[in-house]
Amino acid sequence: MNWYPIALPPQAGRRVLVTGANAGIGFFTAARLAGAGAHVVLSGRRPERLDAAVAAIRDVRSAACVETLVIDQSSLDSVAAGAKRLLAGPTLDGVVANAGMVHTPKERLESVDGNELVLATNVLGHFALLGRLLPHLAPGARIVSLGSLSSRLSTFRIDDLQLERGYDSWRAYAQSKTATQVLGFELDRRLRAGALPVASVVAQPGYSISGRTPFVPGVNEPSRGRRFVGALQASVAQGKHRGAEVVLHALTAPGVEGGQYWGPRYLTRGEPVLQAPTRASTDREIAARFWTFAEGVTARAFTVGG
Repeated sequence: MNWYPIALPPQAGRRVLVTGANAGIGFFTAARLAGAGAHVVLSGRRPERLDAAVAAIRDVRSAACVETLVIDQSSLDSVAAGAKRLLAGPTLDGVVANAGMVHTPKERLESVDGNELVLATNVLGHFALLGRLLPHLAPGARIVSLGSLSSRLSTFRIDDLQLERGYDSWRAYAQSKTATQVLGFELDRRLRAGALPVASVVAQPGYSISGRTPFVPGVNEPSRGRRFVGALQASVAQGKHRGAEVVLHALTAPGVEGGQYWGPRYLTRGEPVLQAPTRASTDREIAARFWTFAEGVTARAFTVGG
């Protein structure tokens, strides 16, 4: 993989929020942005994990301009409080909507707001956050939502987003990721219709696993067993540091346009290339129904322009 890492355009003077930045793809995205000179706001649910991420970044780049913000994406009150803090600061040049549950619960659980927990964490929290932050984005800003290969491997129940008629952990994850892609593409359509100078892009990072990822104290500390399993999957898997390159490309590369879908060249691994999303992800009727649903369960209108 001699393409890694891809050189980033200079990021000095830019301010970017990365949700779920305490580990995984979010951490490596934040670290690379900080290394390129951006001011990065790392958000996450646990302050001690955020502190470990900042320490790891500053261990490599002592002058890195980073700050932390505690947000539990599954809680609408926590999202509102985090957004309030962000709105009190300088405008944002980018948002990476990365936070989410990968290891989903075996049985259906609900968030503090009464929504299915995986949907609440992976989708509804970002819907509520972006709705508040949109007026605070600088002209030319990009929003990057984290899609997934799982969107190709499961049907999408637009009439059962809360999975009340049948739950399993795989469907909960796959459905939430398709919904994330629906949100990202529909947001871009609405931004264009409102003639707003902000782009919404979707990136899927391939099959990126911790067993193929560098050891970072307090951030990524895979066991020997996980390393061994990762090595067995070397032909199809990549580290999360490489998966982050797709996200970084979508956020910073010249020529990237709103409504695009970026992923690894070989679908599960490789350098960033433009890809085609699933039909469900870009279906306008599905998007309209999802948007109405999301506004209802978050009890807040998400108005774009006007």
